[in-house]
Amino acid sequence: MTLAAGIDVGGTKCLGVVVDDTGAIVREGRLPTPKGAHSIIDTLARLAGDLAPYDTLGIGVPGLVTRTGVLRAAPNLVDIRDFAVGPLLSERLGHQVFVDNDATCAMAAEWRLGAARGAADVVIVTLGTGIGGGIVAGNRLQRGAHGFTGEIGHILVDPDGPPCPCGRNGCWERFASGSGLARLAREAAVGKRLRHVVELAGGEADQVRGEHVQDAALAGDPEAHAVIDAFGKWVAIGLVNLTNILDPELFVLGGGLAKSPALYLGPIARWFNQLLYAPDLRPHPRLLFAELGERAGAIGASLLHNVQE
Repeated sequence: MTLAAGIDVGGTKCLGVVVDDTGAIVREGRLPTPKGAHSIIDTLARLAGDLAPYDTLGIGVPGLVTRTGVLRAAPNLVDIRDFAVGPLLSERLGHQVFVDNDATCAMAAEWRLGAARGAADVVIVTLGTGIGGGIVAGNRLQRGAHGFTGEIGHILVDPDGPPCPCGRNGCWERFASGSGLARLAREAAVGKRLRHVVELAGGEADQVRGEHVQDAALAGDPEAHAVIDAFGKWVAIGLVNLTNILDPELFVLGGGLAKSPALYLGPIARWFNQLLYAPDLRPHPRLLFAELGERAGAIGASLLHNVQE
């Protein structure tokens, strides 16, 4: 029996799992994500020790990851730039460590073990604080010339739009992520609108978050549903652009918003059908929600030794 360990490095926590040959999780652990490269290496080494024994170890990290395991940039991690996480951790542990982008890892997990099983051309879109992406084309996990494939959250959709942590303005994730949903709601709350949503936020419109909109919509609030519809349009805009470029058979939607698929699927699908080029003359990609939840990135990291090109 081969045991493969994987760790997903998030903005607040590092989640690790060990899976067996069937993909079943046999051990799990988590630690808070610290600030700074050296502290992250210490935390990953400690978590790897907690997960031992294992035969292989993979790490998923957010941002631009080179083919040699160097994290060039990570807008949602503090004080991280040109971080040689793969080489440093391999030296620390005394064995090879596979490293890739966290959404690419989630794509590997959903492709091999989750919603995208059997698909040859698929894109995962993780809708969380930002937007991550992973791509399978021609039955191969894609990484690009430099390892940076899948940074779909930074597709430019409005050059005059709100600033993004990446340093640019108008990235897709400013509109279609959990943070984007909250921003749309705060804008809609001006003029004493969205009263139920604002009440859930403690009466302060500037404290509205995406979950407040979601909870109000699930309770039947029509104003919250209007915000969900506007949000669905922004999600669809990005999916349409990806369809025109990649022609996938399937989109897997993951991240925090995947916890309430019934709330979002209708608006996204309706706007997708309206915005797609030649919608009556082509097959439409299926829209499915991820199956593996918060463990997808860690499970996918454990598979990296099997999905290298």
